Amino acid sequence: MEIVRSGGDTALGPAEWFTGTVYIDALALPSGRSRLSANVVRFAPGARTAWHRHPNGQTLFITEGVGLVQRRGGAIERVQAGDRVFFEADEDHWHGASPTRFMTHLALIDVDADGSSATWGPHVSDSDYHAAPAEGR
Repeated sequence: MEIVRSGGDTALGPAEWFTGTVYIDALALPSGRSRLSANVVRFAPGARTAWHRHPNGQTLFITEGVGLVQRRGGAIERVQAGDRVFFEADEDHWHGASPTRFMTHLALIDVDADGSSATWGPHVSDSDYHAAPAEGR
């Protein structure tokens, strides 16, 4: 058994991965035999990830607010507190807050054998982000 005491610092999401203001609190880091990475991620209105994919997929559990998610080639979908989103292994996608609401999610990732959790791509353009239908905001 291992107890990790709370008190780690909140990190600002790196500009290479995010547009807008995003804060990350690490909950679990891969170590030993565990390949679990878990983070609480808080997005200010309009903030979002760049396009990216995860070698073993990703599960998001929306804990607060209203967000937007999209897989490559799919429609932009609205998500809210209590919703769960699963992206398949290597499915190109992005996610973030709606233009007018904060959004917080718990992100769960099973890193690959080399410890890689994600491959990052280009930022989602403002025009693509704002293409969400009005009811998706």
